[in-house]
Amino acid sequence: MGCLVERYKKELQESIPEVDLFVSIKEYATLNEQLEKLIGSQVKIEKLNPFTRLLCTPKYMGYLRISEGCNNCCTFCAIPLIRGSFRSRPFEDLIKEAKDLASKGIKELVVISQDTTKYGIDLKDGNNIVTLLKTLEEIEGFTSIRLLYLYPDEITDELLEFIKHSKKVAQYFDIPFQHSSNRVLKNMHRRGTKESYLSLIKKIREYMPNAILRTTNIVGFPGETEEDFEDLVEFTKEIRFDHMGAFKYSREDGTVAYNLPDQIEESVKAKRLARLLEVQKKISYEQNKLHIGEVMHGIVVGYNHKTKQYNLRSYWNAPDDIDGYILFTSNKELNQGDEVNVKITNAYVYDLFGEVVE
Repeated sequence: MGCLVERYKKELQESIPEVDLFVSIKEYATLNEQLEKLIGSQVKIEKLNPFTRLLCTPKYMGYLRISEGCNNCCTFCAIPLIRGSFRSRPFEDLIKEAKDLASKGIKELVVISQDTTKYGIDLKDGNNIVTLLKTLEEIEGFTSIRLLYLYPDEITDELLEFIKHSKKVAQYFDIPFQHSSNRVLKNMHRRGTKESYLSLIKKIREYMPNAILRTTNIVGFPGETEEDFEDLVEFTKEIRFDHMGAFKYSREDGTVAYNLPDQIEESVKAKRLARLLEVQKKISYEQNKLHIGEVMHGIVVGYNHKTKQYNLRSYWNAPDDIDGYILFTSNKELNQGDEVNVKITNAYVYDLFGEVVE
Protein backbone atom coordinates (compact mmCIF):
# COMPACT_ATOMS: atom_id res chain seq x y z
CA MET A 1 0.00 0.00 0.00
CA GLY A 2 0.98 3.62 -0.36
CA CYS A 3 3.21 5.89 -2.39
CA LEU A 4 5.37 3.20 -4.00
CA VAL A 5 2.31 1.34 -5.27
CA GLU A 6 0.74 4.59 -6.48
CA ARG A 7 3.73 5.26 -8.72
CA TYR A 8 4.83 1.77 -9.75
CA LYS A 9 1.86 -0.55 -9.37
CA LYS A 10 2.21 -2.26 -12.74
CA GLU A 11 5.95 -2.75 -12.36
CA LEU A 12 5.52 -4.14 -8.83
CA GLN A 13 2.82 -6.57 -9.94
CA GLU A 14 5.13 -7.88 -12.65
CA SER A 15 8.24 -8.10 -10.50
CA ILE A 16 6.65 -9.51 -7.30
CA PRO A 17 3.80 -11.77 -8.51
CA GLU A 18 3.60 -13.59 -5.15
CA VAL A 19 2.07 -10.51 -3.52
CA ASP A 20 -1.71 -10.98 -3.23
CA LEU A 21 -2.79 -7.37 -3.32
CA PHE A 22 -1.32 -4.00 -4.22
CA VAL A 23 -3.34 -0.96 -3.13
CA SER A 24 -2.55 2.50 -4.49
CA ILE A 25 -3.46 5.69 -2.65
CA LYS A 26 -6.33 6.34 -5.06
CA GLU A 27 -7.78 2.94 -4.14
CA TYR A 28 -7.95 3.47 -0.37
CA ALA A 29 -11.68 4.22 -0.64
CA THR A 30 -12.29 0.65 -1.87
CA LEU A 31 -9.74 -1.11 0.34
CA ASN A 32 -12.46 -2.85 2.32
CA GLU A 33 -14.05 -4.25 -0.84
CA GLN A 34 -10.69 -5.45 -2.17
CA LEU A 35 -9.90 -7.20 1.13
CA GLU A 36 -13.32 -8.85 1.25
CA LYS A 37 -12.79 -10.15 -2.28
CA LEU A 38 -9.25 -11.33 -1.52
CA ILE A 39 -10.14 -13.13 1.70
CA GLY A 40 -13.44 -14.45 0.46
CA SER A 41 -14.94 -13.63 3.81
CA GLN A 42 -18.63 -13.18 4.45
CA VAL A 43 -17.76 -10.68 7.18
CA LYS A 44 -18.14 -7.09 6.09
CA ILE A 45 -15.02 -4.94 6.51
CA GLU A 46 -15.46 -1.26 7.34
CA LYS A 47 -14.23 1.45 5.01
CA LEU A 48 -11.20 3.49 6.00
CA ASN A 49 -12.45 6.22 8.30
CA PRO A 50 -10.33 9.00 9.86
CA PHE A 51 -12.71 9.07 12.82
CA THR A 52 -11.95 5.45 13.73
CA ARG A 53 -8.24 5.37 12.90
CA LEU A 54 -5.79 3.60 15.16
CA LEU A 55 -3.58 6.13 16.93
CA CYS A 56 0.06 5.06 16.66
CA THR A 57 1.38 8.15 18.44
CA PRO A 58 2.07 8.38 22.20
CA LYS A 59 -1.03 8.83 24.35
CA TYR A 60 -0.41 12.56 24.86
CA MET A 61 -0.06 13.68 21.21
CA GLY A 62 -1.69 13.26 17.84
CA TYR A 63 -1.54 14.48 14.25
CA LEU A 64 -4.34 16.22 12.37
CA ARG A 65 -3.92 16.04 8.58
CA ILE A 66 -5.85 18.99 7.18
CA SER A 67 -5.35 18.55 3.44
CA GLU A 68 -3.97 16.25 0.78
CA GLY A 69 -1.83 16.82 -2.31
CA CYS A 70 0.10 19.84 -3.53
CA ASN A 71 -0.17 22.39 -6.36
CA ASN A 72 3.34 23.84 -6.08
CA CYS A 73 5.03 21.42 -8.47
CA CYS A 74 8.61 22.10 -7.38
CA THR A 75 10.90 20.64 -10.01
CA PHE A 76 12.64 18.31 -7.53
CA CYS A 77 9.51 16.93 -5.88
CA ALA A 78 7.35 13.93 -6.79
CA ILE A 79 4.54 14.59 -4.28
CA PRO A 80 2.07 16.01 -6.85
CA LEU A 81 2.71 12.94 -9.02
CA ILE A 82 1.90 10.68 -6.08
CA ARG A 83 -0.65 12.58 -4.02
CA GLY A 84 -2.30 14.65 -6.72
CA SER A 85 -3.46 18.26 -6.57
CA PHE A 86 -4.18 20.17 -3.36
CA ARG A 87 -7.46 19.34 -1.60
CA SER A 88 -8.55 20.74 1.77
CA ARG A 89 -10.45 18.44 4.08
CA PRO A 90 -13.89 19.74 5.08
CA PHE A 91 -13.77 22.11 8.05
CA GLU A 92 -16.48 20.23 9.98
CA ASP A 93 -14.66 16.91 9.57
CA LEU A 94 -11.46 18.38 10.98
CA ILE A 95 -13.18 19.83 14.03
CA LYS A 96 -14.98 16.54 14.64
CA GLU A 97 -11.72 14.60 14.43
CA ALA A 98 -9.92 17.13 16.65
CA LYS A 99 -12.62 16.89 19.33
CA ASP A 100 -12.37 13.12 19.18
CA LEU A 101 -8.59 13.33 19.70
CA ALA A 102 -9.08 15.67 22.65
CA SER A 103 -11.62 13.30 24.20
CA LYS A 104 -8.97 10.55 24.08
CA GLY A 105 -6.58 12.62 26.18
CA ILE A 106 -4.48 14.17 23.42
CA LYS A 107 -2.75 17.30 24.77
CA GLU A 108 -0.41 18.11 21.90
CA LEU A 109 -2.01 18.51 18.47
CA VAL A 110 0.29 18.69 15.44
CA VAL A 111 -1.35 20.14 12.33
CA ILE A 112 0.17 18.76 9.13
CA SER A 113 -0.24 18.50 5.36
CA GLN A 114 1.91 18.88 2.26
CA ASP A 115 1.05 22.60 2.20
CA THR A 116 -0.42 23.57 5.56
CA THR A 117 -0.76 27.33 5.05
CA LYS A 118 -2.84 26.87 1.89
CA TYR A 119 -5.70 25.31 3.84
CA GLY A 120 -9.14 26.51 2.73
CA ILE A 121 -8.14 28.04 -0.58
CA ASP A 122 -10.38 25.55 -2.39
CA LEU A 123 -13.27 25.72 0.09
CA LYS A 124 -16.38 27.83 -0.44
CA ASP A 125 -17.20 28.38 3.24
CA GLY A 126 -14.60 31.11 3.82
CA ASN A 127 -12.47 29.07 6.19
CA ASN A 128 -8.68 29.23 6.10
CA ILE A 129 -5.77 28.19 8.30
CA VAL A 130 -6.47 31.02 10.78
CA THR A 131 -10.17 30.25 11.24
CA LEU A 132 -9.24 26.59 11.65
CA LEU A 133 -6.64 27.37 14.33
CA LYS A 134 -9.06 29.67 16.17
CA THR A 135 -11.60 26.85 16.41
CA LEU A 136 -8.99 24.24 17.37
CA GLU A 137 -7.73 26.53 20.12
CA GLU A 138 -11.19 26.62 21.69
CA ILE A 139 -11.31 22.84 22.10
CA GLU A 140 -10.75 21.86 25.72
CA GLY A 141 -7.93 19.42 26.32
CA PHE A 142 -5.28 20.70 23.94
CA THR A 143 -2.45 22.52 25.70
CA SER A 144 -0.24 22.86 22.61
CA ILE A 145 -0.95 23.16 18.89
CA ARG A 146 1.92 23.10 16.40
CA LEU A 147 1.94 23.87 12.67
CA LEU A 148 4.38 22.01 10.44
CA TYR A 149 5.40 22.82 6.85
CA LEU A 150 4.61 26.44 6.12
CA TYR A 151 5.15 27.63 2.56
CA PRO A 152 7.03 30.99 2.76
CA ASP A 153 4.80 33.18 0.60
CA GLU A 154 1.61 31.91 2.28
CA ILE A 155 2.51 33.12 5.78
CA THR A 156 0.18 36.09 6.14
CA ASP A 157 0.10 38.96 8.63
CA GLU A 158 -3.24 37.56 9.81
CA LEU A 159 -1.56 34.25 10.68
CA LEU A 160 1.36 35.94 12.44
CA GLU A 161 -0.96 38.17 14.44
CA PHE A 162 -3.01 35.18 15.55
CA ILE A 163 -0.02 33.07 16.59
CA LYS A 164 1.49 36.03 18.44
CA HIS A 165 -1.52 36.28 20.75
CA SER A 166 -2.47 32.59 20.85
CA LYS A 167 -2.28 30.79 24.18
CA LYS A 168 -1.91 27.38 22.56
CA VAL A 169 -0.31 27.63 19.11
CA ALA A 170 3.46 27.28 19.42
CA GLN A 171 5.61 30.15 18.16
CA TYR A 172 7.46 27.65 16.01
CA PHE A 173 7.90 28.22 12.29
CA ASP A 174 8.83 25.25 10.13
CA ILE A 175 9.57 26.93 6.79
CA PRO A 176 11.37 24.79 4.18
CA PHE A 177 13.15 27.43 2.11
CA GLN A 178 15.17 24.76 0.20
CA HIS A 179 17.73 27.34 -1.00
CA SER A 180 18.51 31.06 -1.07
CA SER A 181 20.10 31.65 -4.48
CA ASN A 182 17.48 33.31 -6.66
CA ARG A 183 18.78 31.45 -9.70
CA VAL A 184 18.48 28.07 -7.99
CA LEU A 185 15.07 28.95 -6.51
CA LYS A 186 13.81 29.81 -9.99
CA ASN A 187 15.09 26.48 -11.36
CA MET A 188 13.44 24.72 -8.43
CA HIS A 189 10.16 26.48 -9.30
CA ARG A 190 10.01 27.90 -5.80
CA ARG A 191 7.97 31.04 -5.36
CA GLY A 192 9.74 33.88 -3.62
CA THR A 193 13.27 35.21 -3.61
CA LYS A 194 16.11 35.51 -1.15
CA GLU A 195 15.00 39.09 -0.52
CA SER A 196 11.41 38.08 0.22
CA TYR A 197 12.63 35.31 2.52
CA LEU A 198 14.79 37.73 4.51
CA SER A 199 11.85 40.11 4.73
CA LEU A 200 9.60 37.32 6.02
CA ILE A 201 12.06 36.30 8.75
CA LYS A 202 12.45 39.93 9.78
CA LYS A 203 8.66 40.25 10.06
CA ILE A 204 8.31 37.03 12.10
CA ARG A 205 10.94 38.24 14.55
CA GLU A 206 9.28 41.64 14.80
CA TYR A 207 5.99 39.94 15.72
CA MET A 208 7.60 37.29 17.95
CA PRO A 209 11.22 37.97 18.96
CA ASN A 210 11.53 34.56 20.60
CA ALA A 211 10.01 32.53 17.77
CA ILE A 212 11.77 29.27 16.91
CA LEU A 213 12.79 29.00 13.25
CA ARG A 214 13.30 25.71 11.45
CA THR A 215 14.07 25.08 7.79
CA THR A 216 15.23 22.45 5.32
CA ASN A 217 17.67 23.03 2.47
CA ILE A 218 18.85 21.09 -0.56
CA VAL A 219 22.46 21.19 -1.73
CA GLY A 220 23.72 20.02 -5.10
CA PHE A 221 20.60 20.85 -7.11
CA PRO A 222 21.36 20.60 -10.86
CA GLY A 223 23.34 23.62 -11.98
CA GLU A 224 24.14 24.81 -8.45
CA THR A 225 27.45 26.68 -8.71
CA GLU A 226 29.95 27.35 -5.95
CA GLU A 227 28.61 30.91 -5.92
CA ASP A 228 25.06 29.62 -5.43
CA PHE A 229 26.19 27.38 -2.59
CA GLU A 230 28.11 30.20 -0.89
CA ASP A 231 24.93 32.26 -1.12
CA LEU A 232 23.13 29.54 0.86
CA VAL A 233 25.92 29.44 3.45
CA GLU A 234 25.78 33.21 3.97
CA PHE A 235 21.97 33.11 4.10
CA THR A 236 22.17 30.48 6.84
CA LYS A 237 24.64 32.60 8.80
CA GLU A 238 22.45 35.68 8.46
CA ILE A 239 19.16 34.04 9.47
CA ARG A 240 20.60 31.92 12.30
CA PHE A 241 18.03 29.14 12.27
CA ASP A 242 17.37 27.33 15.53
CA HIS A 243 16.98 24.03 13.69
CA MET A 244 17.91 23.04 10.14
CA GLY A 245 17.68 19.87 8.10
CA ALA A 246 19.87 19.66 4.98
CA PHE A 247 19.93 17.07 2.23
CA LYS A 248 21.79 16.20 -0.93
CA TYR A 249 19.65 16.53 -4.05
CA SER A 250 18.45 13.17 -5.34
CA ARG A 251 16.82 12.58 -8.70
CA GLU A 252 13.15 11.61 -8.61
CA ASP A 253 11.52 9.79 -11.52
CA GLY A 254 9.09 11.93 -13.48
CA THR A 255 10.18 15.28 -12.07
CA VAL A 256 11.41 18.16 -14.20
CA ALA A 257 14.76 18.30 -12.38
CA TYR A 258 15.49 14.66 -13.22
CA ASN A 259 16.42 15.62 -16.76
CA LEU A 260 18.00 19.01 -16.07
CA PRO A 261 21.54 19.48 -17.38
CA ASP A 262 24.57 20.03 -15.12
CA GLN A 263 23.79 17.32 -12.59
CA ILE A 264 26.20 17.65 -9.67
CA GLU A 265 28.65 14.87 -8.80
CA GLU A 266 27.94 13.01 -5.57
CA SER A 267 31.33 13.88 -4.12
CA VAL A 268 30.62 17.59 -4.60
CA LYS A 269 27.17 17.24 -3.02
CA ALA A 270 28.66 15.46 -0.02
CA LYS A 271 31.33 18.11 0.44
CA ARG A 272 28.79 20.93 0.30
CA LEU A 273 26.41 19.17 2.66
CA ALA A 274 29.16 18.61 5.22
CA ARG A 275 30.18 22.27 5.08
CA LEU A 276 26.62 23.58 5.45
CA LEU A 277 25.95 21.28 8.41
CA GLU A 278 29.19 22.39 10.06
CA VAL A 279 28.12 26.03 9.71
CA GLN A 280 24.70 25.25 11.18
CA LYS A 281 26.28 23.23 13.99
CA LYS A 282 28.00 26.34 15.33
CA ILE A 283 24.86 28.46 14.90
CA SER A 284 22.72 25.86 16.65
CA TYR A 285 25.03 25.81 19.66
CA GLU A 286 25.04 29.61 19.90
CA GLN A 287 21.25 29.79 19.56
CA ASN A 288 20.78 27.10 22.20
CA LYS A 289 22.94 28.98 24.72
CA LEU A 290 20.49 31.88 24.50
CA HIS A 291 17.90 29.69 26.26
CA ILE A 292 20.00 29.19 29.40
CA GLY A 293 18.00 30.59 32.31
CA GLU A 294 14.68 30.34 30.44
CA VAL A 295 11.80 28.41 32.02
CA MET A 296 10.05 26.25 29.42
CA HIS A 297 6.59 24.79 29.92
CA GLY A 298 6.02 21.48 28.20
CA ILE A 299 5.03 17.83 28.25
CA VAL A 300 7.09 14.93 29.59
CA VAL A 301 7.71 12.67 26.57
CA GLY A 302 10.13 10.08 27.94
CA TYR A 303 12.53 8.86 30.60
CA ASN A 304 16.00 7.29 30.40
CA HIS A 305 16.51 4.83 33.26
CA LYS A 306 20.28 4.75 32.76
CA THR A 307 20.86 8.51 32.91
CA LYS A 308 17.80 9.14 35.13
CA GLN A 309 16.84 12.01 32.85
CA TYR A 310 13.42 12.95 31.54
CA ASN A 311 12.72 14.31 28.06
CA LEU A 312 10.56 17.40 27.51
CA ARG A 313 8.61 18.70 24.53
CA SER A 314 8.11 22.46 24.56
CA TYR A 315 7.52 25.11 21.91
CA TRP A 316 11.24 24.72 21.10
CA ASN A 317 11.16 21.21 19.60
CA ALA A 318 8.83 19.28 17.31
CA PRO A 319 7.90 15.56 17.55
CA ASP A 320 9.65 12.62 15.88
CA ASP A 321 13.17 13.76 16.77
CA ILE A 322 13.48 16.26 13.92
CA ASP A 323 14.89 18.74 16.45
CA GLY A 324 17.02 18.26 19.55
CA TYR A 325 16.06 17.01 23.00
CA ILE A 326 15.33 18.90 26.20
CA LEU A 327 16.73 16.63 28.92
CA PHE A 328 15.98 17.41 32.55
CA THR A 329 16.09 16.03 36.06
CA SER A 330 13.34 15.89 38.67
CA ASN A 331 13.35 14.97 42.34
CA LYS A 332 9.84 13.55 42.09
CA GLU A 333 8.67 10.79 39.77
CA LEU A 334 6.93 11.96 36.60
CA ASN A 335 4.82 10.20 34.00
CA GLN A 336 4.70 10.51 30.25
CA GLY A 337 2.21 13.23 29.37
CA ASP A 338 2.67 15.22 32.58
CA GLU A 339 2.98 18.98 32.16
CA VAL A 340 5.95 20.59 33.89
CA ASN A 341 8.10 23.71 33.94
CA VAL A 342 11.79 23.20 33.25
CA LYS A 343 14.53 25.77 33.77
CA ILE A 344 17.28 25.46 31.17
CA THR A 345 20.67 25.27 32.88
CA ASN A 346 22.96 24.14 30.07
CA ALA A 347 23.08 23.93 26.27
CA TYR A 348 24.75 21.63 23.79
CA VAL A 349 25.03 21.66 20.00
CA TYR A 350 21.57 20.18 19.42
CA ASP A 351 20.13 19.61 22.92
CA LEU A 352 19.18 21.55 26.02
CA PHE A 353 19.50 20.45 29.66
CA GLY A 354 17.55 21.63 32.68
CA GLU A 355 15.75 20.87 35.91
CA VAL A 356 12.13 20.93 37.04
CA VAL A 357 10.97 24.06 38.83
CA GLU A 358 7.71 24.42 40.73
